[in-house]
Amino acid sequence: MQSVNVSMENFQTEVVDASQNLPVVVLFWAEQVPQSVQVKNLVEQVLADYQGKAALALSDVAQDQTLAPRLQVQGLPSIRIIHKGAVAEQVDGPIDETQLRTIMDGLTQSSVEAMQGDLDQLMATGDFAGAAAILQQSIQEEPNNQLLRVELADVLVRKADLDDARTVLASIPDGTDGRSRPQNRLEFVEEAAGMDSLDSLLAMVESNPTDLEARYALAVVQLVAEEYESSLLTCLHILREDREFRDDIGRLTMIRIFDVLGKGNELATKYRRKLFNALH
Repeated sequence: MQSVNVSMENFQTEVVDASQNLPVVVLFWAEQVPQSVQVKNLVEQVLADYQGKAALALSDVAQDQTLAPRLQVQGLPSIRIIHKGAVAEQVDGPIDETQLRTIMDGLTQSSVEAMQGDLDQLMATGDFAGAAAILQQSIQEEPNNQLLRVELADVLVRKADLDDARTVLASIPDGTDGRSRPQNRLEFVEEAAGMDSLDSLLAMVESNPTDLEARYALAVVQLVAEEYESSLLTCLHILREDREFRDDIGRLTMIRIFDVLGKGNELATKYRRKLFNALH
């Protein structure tokens, strides 16, 4: 983490003015105070993860004694975090990594990052209406953030607000990262609308295990019911029975399900391996 040495002479430009754009962590330390050297090393290490979101200014009290009294520093180490020209946080004495990261997260998180925890919780409990409301609010704050629109479109499909989902999807430029996820989910839902119920399809497959049309319909309906692993297993069965069926629909549908599950999903990773093994 690059840092700047500050004194009374450059405090206005390097700290106060700079703090209008991002928080500036001012650390008061001295080589003669071992504890302050430890904190300096920790701060430099931690702030490297906040590159572009925060700045670091160092005041070596052994070199300059004029700045510390101005910020009511009475011992070493001491930290003052200046944001928008004012002291946003202060820590007198040693600090550990967890404390420092908690402070920095609070000062550097965008509203979108801050709402992610709430969003995850709502999604986990199936509160799609609440999740949609949070995303719509976030879009008002960051109207150019296309990833928020992708998330909203996906939530609206899961909420069964298909017309609204189509409207949001239409507003997302083609090629936007992740856009295919809600697009695929929507297409699965539209396809499932013309198919039999889950119980009916399960009964059909049980009575006639070679009916691949029924199996494909079952995979689609299972996906829409968010029974993702069951859907992937059904597709895998189709793939193993007949690669030629509907132009390799088993494999292609698995790839679309991976897309719906999203990047980094553990289930998708597991079944990508199974798909690879089945193909080779």
